[in-house]
Amino acid sequence: MNKEALIVVDIQNDFLPGGALAVNHGDEIVPIVNELMERFDLVVATQDWHPADHGSFAANHEGKKVGELIDLNGLPQIMWPVHCVQESKGAEFARSLNTSKFKKVFQKGTDATIDSYSGLFDNGKRKSTGLGEYLKAEGVEKVTVVGLAADYCVKFTALDAKEFGFEVVLTVAGTRAVNLRPGDFEKALKELERAGVEVRR
Repeated sequence: MNKEALIVVDIQNDFLPGGALAVNHGDEIVPIVNELMERFDLVVATQDWHPADHGSFAANHEGKKVGELIDLNGLPQIMWPVHCVQESKGAEFARSLNTSKFKKVFQKGTDATIDSYSGLFDNGKRKSTGLGEYLKAEGVEKVTVVGLAADYCVKFTALDAKEFGFEVVLTVAGTRAVNLRPGDFEKALKELERAGVEVRR
């Protein structure tokens, strides 16, 4: 029997309706994820945890607007609204999320000079969060990924987990997308399938 783990990605207030970077219908996944957690012995979570001066925030670049693309220390970077700032209410997990099931929380995006969509590495793969290593040490071979948002942090977490050597499942009911451009959700799912991720619709 493969040891399995559930990775719950960034179900935080700022990504829920009313938040700074709200994902449409993002709140709908919380009861689904709570139910899913009951089926796993090992549940880990990722948490976007940005310093206020983070380079991905449009507000920190004069004249830049949300959605624009810039070069941030050699990597293409989408400009985002200020979100999930360390110790802020927006960075807290959704109140209705059953966080008591989390064995460990891995914070990401903590370096102001580089963004971190994936729960395993920053966007330049310069530093690891320790999540992949932790799961390997726990004997995990297969992971299921849920959370927000499907076309960014969930997608990159799933892709990196696959690259790390895990068997990866994405449960579509347990995620929603930002959809900066229409169709981004479907595009992300196809990209995951091409990479060998099992997409459960």
